Formats: sequence, C-alpha cells, structure tokens
Amino acid sequence: MTDAATLAGVDPITWQDFLRVAGSPGFDRWQEQVRRTGGCADPIHLTGSTKTLDRTTGTVLHAYSTDGEPGGRLRVACGNRRASRCPSCAWTYAGDTFHLIRAGLTGDRSKGVAETVRDHPRVFATLTAPSFGPVHNRPARGRCRCGARHREGAPELGTPLDPDTYDYAGAVLWNNHASELWRYFTIYLRREVARQTGRTQKACHQVLRVAFGKVAEYQRRGAVHFHAVIRFDGPDGPDSAPPRWATVELLTNAIRAAAARVAVTVPAAGTQPARVLRWGTQLDIQPIGAFDGGEITEQAVASYVAKYATKAAETTGTVDHRIGNAEALDLLDVPEHPKRLIAACLDLHRLYPDRKLREWAHMLGFRGHFSTKSRRYSTTLGALRQARADYRARQERQERGLPDLGDGAEGSTLVLAHWTYAGHGHTPGESWLAASIARDLRANREIAREALADLEAHGEEW
Repeated sequence: MTDAATLAGVDPITWQDFLRVAGSPGFDRWQEQVRRTGGCADPIHLTGSTKTLDRTTGTVLHAYSTDGEPGGRLRVACGNRRASRCPSCAWTYAGDTFHLIRAGLTGDRSKGVAETVRDHPRVFATLTAPSFGPVHNRPARGRCRCGARHREGAPELGTPLDPDTYDYAGAVLWNNHASELWRYFTIYLRREVARQTGRTQKACHQVLRVAFGKVAEYQRRGAVHFHAVIRFDGPDGPDSAPPRWATVELLTNAIRAAAARVAVTVPAAGTQPARVLRWGTQLDIQPIGAFDGGEITEQAVASYVAKYATKAAETTGTVDHRIGNAEALDLLDVPEHPKRLIAACLDLHRLYPDRKLREWAHMLGFRGHFSTKSRRYSTTLGALRQARADYRARQERQERGLPDLGDGAEGSTLVLAHWTYAGHGHTPGESWLAASIARDLRANREIAREALADLEAHGEEW
C-alpha cells in the first residue's frame, strides 16, 4: 500500500508512528474501521457492546464488544461538514447537498419529489453585501483602482485599498445580520408576487408556493453572500404545478423588488452610529435550464451549491475555530484583513452583547446556517443520512445472518447497546494512513461515477 517514494516527504515522527501502526497486530482491522468511516480525519472513539436477541425466545443472535477491536475502541465518522476539519466527511456532506438540491430541480421519486418539478419556473439568484470600501480586484476591463493588473489568486485581491478608511464595523455587523436580511427577503418575496399579480397574499398562497434551497459563501473581502435556487410551486408543493401566470419573469421581478425592500436597523451604541443594513446592488438572477441546455444547468447549480456547503470563513484566511480574546488573535497566523475583521467583532461585542460577536468572531460575525432550504423544496439531509444508515444496517444484518427487517421481521429482534465516548482523532501515523485511505476511496468513487455517467449517456450505443 505504501512505499518509500510515497513517504519521502513524511516527517520522522509520522514515519515512526506509521511503522508502529503498520506493524501492530490489529492493523488489518484498524484499516477496515477507517475504511468504514470513509477515511475520516477525526473519528469518534467509542467503547461498549451490543447484543441482538430474538424477542420471543431471548436467544442471543449476535453479540459484539469493542474489547476485540484495536485499542479496545470502535471508530466512527465525525460527520463534520467543514472541509478544513475533515475532507472525507465534508465530501459526504457535499454529496448529500448535491442530491438535495438536484432533487428539487429534476425531481426524484426516491426522494419524494415528482419529475414534473422540472417544468416549474426556477432561477439561480445570488444576493450580495453592499460595499464597505474599495478593495483590490480584477475588473473584466482595465486595471484595479490601485493601477495594477493583479494576477489570478493574488493575495491582495479582496483586501481594502485603504484599510484605515474601510468600514470594518459595518462589514461584520452586516455578516452578523445576514440571516435576518435573508428572512425578510423571503417574506417580502411572497408579498411582491402577490402585489405584482394584483392578488391578496391569502389568495396567492392558495394557488402558489415559493420554495428555495440556499448556501452561504464568503467573498474574498470577507463578506457573506447567498446563492439560492428559488422555485415556484403549486399549492401542494413540488408535486403540484403552479398557475400559468407564475412565470420566470414574474419570479425574477419579484426577487429584485423584494431584495430592494429589505432593511434591517442596527441601533447606535457607544461610538457606533445607527445603521440600516441592506443587500448590495450586485444582484444576479439566472434562469435554470435542463441538464443539457440553458445558460446555467441543473447539474452546474447543484454542483456549485454542494461545493460551497463545506466551506466557511477559513477561505478568507481566518481560522476554523473560536477565538477567545484579542491576545489569542495575536498568536494566530491570520492575514491582516481578516485579522482586522476578527478584531472588529471582538471590539463590537461589548457594544452589542446580544449579537454574540465574540463567539462568532472566527466566522467574521456570521452566525447563521450555511445551507438551508424551505420545508417543501425537496428531501432533507436527515432523510439522506438515514437512507445511508439503513443501507449499511441491511448489509450488516446480511453479514451476520440476521433476519431482514424488510421481510416482515421488524420487531422480531431486540438490540441492547451500551456505548461510552472514549476520545477522538488519530496519532500522526494513523492520520497519514487515514488520509491515504480517504484519497483512494474518493478516487474509486469518482471512477465509478464517471463509468455510470458514460453508461447512462451511451447505454443504447453500448
């Protein structure tokens, strides 16, 4: 599995620990555990046991204890959505988000959404923050305001031209209230649809529903913006058709009008003036086409949303954990711009204690959920996780020779379990091996998906 060339860049401590792990008696079982977690970077360690009994006779059908596991522990996936914390679990989360968004665009009977939802008016909208001061950028034409032509990915992109005049307080307060701006936007959107069609909100609600799935993303300047799939449905949700007058044009106009109406007031406090927070003027709305047509396709939208569902403020250069105080900030290797944003959060916490800016300083003030949806948009992440857990449970029952619950055996067995938390994570050598396993699993899955896509595309020819 591993050779000297592969380990050439590994530090001595990791190398020594790798040799220890690879030579341990339970190495094969450890690998099996890590593979079952998908190569999780920070697995949860459990100790305990389970017994599966025949409910009628009390006969023990299967017994399991972690006493026979490597180190006496069972390792399970951490489930963290952040790619900076666990690339493996984040990849699973991104896949679930992709299927959730895709089901609301193309329909999927297995996920409770009819294929006819594909005919509903839908757009991909991006709502952004306003300006808090000029920043370095790469305009389509000409040069940056500083007079330079910045290369792609240059570290100065998104940073202020003049940090001393940049409104850092306004930027973090906007991030902090971004979820409220979105909530008011969804309220005004439904009102605008009714107003623009000359109907009361009650009458409009009886024949039309608005559904959405959205994800938050940080711009390079550290401001949050939202990407959202917004869709018209009939009165019964995605399985019912909206009225004919509910068009993409109506949806687009209503989105623009609703975004312009939103305003959230932040009261004055100390040296900070009262502020009225609004959406930025850069509002992008694109109709969504089919998988093989349109300016922006269903596949592209689902992939885009899934990509950003696993990212957070660390993409701007900040850290992915909470910061207790300004002294701790001095010890962190954070670039100047996000460092000033974090410092603004810590300073403003004294003036707006109810906004919990200190607790969310590492998120540059943002305290909302990154991926959300309306109730009837499509399936849920919980349902997708449960389907995966049920599939694995069926596999285990087959391996153990236990009754299949799908054959009317539900309730015929009783499982007694006792688990205790025993820690988390890997040693250095285990961490390197787990990352290698995760890469192998992901590569194999990508190959399988590409093969399936080719088969679907050329099945008749083959």
